[in-house]
Amino acid sequence: MVDVSGKDETFRKAVAAAEVHMHPSTLDLILSGSMPKGDVLATARIAGIMASKKTADIIPLCHPLRLTSVTVDLIGADDKIEIIATVTTRDATGVEMEALTAVSAAALTIYDMCKAVDRGMRVDNIRLQHKSGGRSGEYNAK
Repeated sequence: MVDVSGKDETFRKAVAAAEVHMHPSTLDLILSGSMPKGDVLATARIAGIMASKKTADIIPLCHPLRLTSVTVDLIGADDKIEIIATVTTRDATGVEMEALTAVSAAALTIYDMCKAVDRGMRVDNIRLQHKSGGRSGEYNAK
């Protein structure tokens, strides 16, 4: 594990995204609240938030961080749900892994809750969109 004891605690933010592609009829079931396993969007949102808080337990050598905010937004359109997680902290290292873990867990939750209806779903395009704070400064994906 990298020693961060010499780094200043500063405000840090990361935004990550992922997509779950599916048949349009599957998305209709999700948006209408008719999926047999329950409210997919609410469950995925909570799964993402919970996973971000457990990142250090899941990813080897990640530092446990004091997260100050985690939001998980789910946007359904056409044949996919886009997941966007925003994570903030005031700590000595960044929250990129926490944001990426949040969108990954939310995407897997959507897959799990809908797989009986649509086995052809695809999770993809997991990516960091933005990070700020710390020595390395700001990053924005192109």
